[in-house]
Amino acid sequence: MKTKWLDRRVAAPGPFLCLVLSQEECDAAMKACKLPATPYLASPRADATTHLLTNSKGASVAIVALGDTLGRSSIEIAGLLVHEAVHVWQEHCANIGERRCGSEQEAYGIQGIAQTLLEEYARRIA
Repeated sequence: MKTKWLDRRVAAPGPFLCLVLSQEECDAAMKACKLPATPYLASPRADATTHLLTNSKGASVAIVALGDTLGRSSIEIAGLLVHEAVHVWQEHCANIGERRCGSEQEAYGIQGIAQTLLEEYARRIA
């Protein structure tokens, strides 16, 4: 299974970013980064998880794992992806040494990451 890496320009450039919807996809993304497999979700009760990693070349990687969406509304799914986008943004800021970015910069960064994840989710379920 080939991992589809998403647009990194949203955080100019942010971490390598992908959305995974299964353990198999998570394993493939980890393998693409030359990293050992990891549990897809952080715990059996988790609805989504962001794996924040460093690949074998030292680049920052964010693998966003979305759990079972059966019975969830599109608003709930969007909320989960926005929540994970915040974690991606926080990690990006930490990686570049940014402690107090401007509120507008933060809002645009999170918006861009969330929109990228939402577009990928919509593409995948279409």
